[in-house]
Amino acid sequence: MRARLPLWLKLAFTAWILGWAPTYALLLGPQNYFWLCNFANFLILLGLWTESRRLLSMQWLAVALVGTLWAVDVGTAWLAGVHPIGGTEYMFDPAHPLTTRLLSLYHLLLPLVAGFAVLRLGYDRRALRWQTGLTWLVIPASYLFTAAERNINWVHGPFGVHQESLDPLLYLAGLMLAWPLAVYLPVHALTCLLQRRGWLKG
Repeated sequence: MRARLPLWLKLAFTAWILGWAPTYALLLGPQNYFWLCNFANFLILLGLWTESRRLLSMQWLAVALVGTLWAVDVGTAWLAGVHPIGGTEYMFDPAHPLTTRLLSLYHLLLPLVAGFAVLRLGYDRRALRWQTGLTWLVIPASYLFTAAERNINWVHGPFGVHQESLDPLLYLAGLMLAWPLAVYLPVHALTCLLQRRGWLKG
């Protein structure tokens, strides 16, 4: 069967992972892979080579809105010196290695790659529950197995800031509900709308 995703894209993304993954591990440590957006790199790579519509649809939910908001926050801070959303202050902090800050620009790339793949392969509506299930595994794992000061996936407070208003486990439960409702569901709803109008494969 003829491949539906171009070989050049698979090879280019593989080359990106081969450069990005060891560099991040060396400079930031393996804990950094617990970030859902970092984890998405590996799942997109697997999805590209297997041409898995479900896996790529899941990662489309994971990166579309997050990547867009990341771009807005970085772009506004770069142009106006203000972070309207927050969470990307590290991009302008010289305490962080320039290499890792430049590599973090992948947040702009992933929505394009995942979106192109979904456009070519179609959107799997089951992606919402599958990505939610994955998130409900990664969020508690981030809380249990990563350093609190890293605040990976904001398991200790939103936008990188530790919170003290709620019991930590109550906050964690709220985060697990908020992530699929606030991040995945809007993208899922919009993608399904495009699908119903015939702009995406079913």
